[in-house]
Amino acid sequence: MIVGLEEIGQRASTGVLPGGDQVDVLVGDAYRFALRGTGGEVADYIPALAHADPELFGVAVAEVGGGLHAVGDTGVPFSIQSISKAFVYALVCQSLGHEQIMARIGVNNTGLAFNSVIAIELNDGHPMNPMVNAGAIATTALMPGNTAEQQWEAIQTGLSAFAGRTLALDDDVYRSEAATNQRNRAIARLLESYQRIDVDPLAAVDVYTRQCSLLVTAKDLAVMAATLADGGVNPVTGRRVVSATVCRDTLAVLATNGLYERSGEWLFDIGLPGKSGVAGGIMAVSPGKAGIGTFAPRLDPAGNSVRGQLAAAHLSRALGLNIFASDAAVPEADREAG
Repeated sequence: MIVGLEEIGQRASTGVLPGGDQVDVLVGDAYRFALRGTGGEVADYIPALAHADPELFGVAVAEVGGGLHAVGDTGVPFSIQSISKAFVYALVCQSLGHEQIMARIGVNNTGLAFNSVIAIELNDGHPMNPMVNAGAIATTALMPGNTAEQQWEAIQTGLSAFAGRTLALDDDVYRSEAATNQRNRAIARLLESYQRIDVDPLAAVDVYTRQCSLLVTAKDLAVMAATLADGGVNPVTGRRVVSATVCRDTLAVLATNGLYERSGEWLFDIGLPGKSGVAGGIMAVSPGKAGIGTFAPRLDPAGNSVRGQLAAAHLSRALGLNIFASDAAVPEADREAG
């Protein structure tokens, strides 16, 4: 539970966003509110991430109309990590369709850690959902392409289209992850034994490691999230990246699985489809309204950015983004008068 939310007025998730100047003010308010989050630790199980400055912090909101609002370190690049899972899933859904990806990957929360091997065994080799590592590796293995290199190029191109600019690979992070991803390799081998991966499992892990090592900023995450919010059209470039149906499917999976075993708490407090990454990024989507991108490297025990969660919670309430928040269609005074 996020402490302090009662201090923030709750807007209903109806209508449109406030005017641009007011959004600027509220993004600044969210930034200051989240500064109270002084706990958490920088991820160190990937050596290259352990050197991140724990005080970096940025908050960005991208409107579906193209407006961008940002405070703090929103131009600082960091590796996208697990947030890439959402967008690769969308690209694969676009290629294969709803039914096939549902049958092969699944949509249900495991209730266990993101890199759990037990979850695979408990479910007869089914990866369960694309936001845990097993499901993400299986999803990456389904990307179009005759070779691993072609799959990687399709992922880099696709995620760049979501961001509205060419995303580069962080070679240091990629090499660091590739040298320490024994668990992911074991997961891929296990999936292969259950016939859940049809390609070379180690090649699939390598492509997955590269996709996690793409460099983004908080502003990029906001635009990528806004593309999902805008039915698959990038609000900055005007280019359609995926269909509205794919966005619906992706957001449904994010709502139930995007914050790992804390997904229920996230949905209860914040009420938005979202995804976190261990480099400190968080993106959240308000369908039809906006995308949120945050960056703050200190993480809670589940691997979610401490300040990013606080900022997203504040914005959800202050901007009326929570998809579960509603007002009475007919005011009580009018009901009594009638």
